[in-house]
Amino acid sequence: MAEFDVELASARIAEQAARAESEASARFARSGPVVGKAASDGIEVQVAPGGLLTGLTIHRSALRHGSAVLADQIVELAQRATRRAGDRMYHALAPVVDAAQLETLGYEPIPDDDPDAETYSYGGGSR
Repeated sequence: MAEFDVELASARIAEQAARAESEASARFARSGPVVGKAASDGIEVQVAPGGLLTGLTIHRSALRHGSAVLADQIVELAQRATRRAGDRMYHALAPVVDAAQLETLGYEPIPDDDPDAETYSYGGGSR
């Protein structure tokens, strides 16, 4: 049975990780920040991948429905924006990170025929 060189294997893994980090950084530099956005009926929501709310705009017209309806709309839009942010992150990292790892992190592609699908570019053309 052949000996397993742990140091060599660790060095190879570290090299692969450094290469993936470099390529991902270059892609993010070209595409800008990865966020998901959704808007409807006078409400605009922006989230970071994972769902952290980074922007919320509520126009006066949205206030006429009452606080419970407004809260429901914000939550629904935040969920849609979170899907979009995950989709954008998936497509930004797919060339440098294994798809199974991206899905484990919660970044999944949205089918093109899904209402939440958007068209955008990551420096390599539009989706």
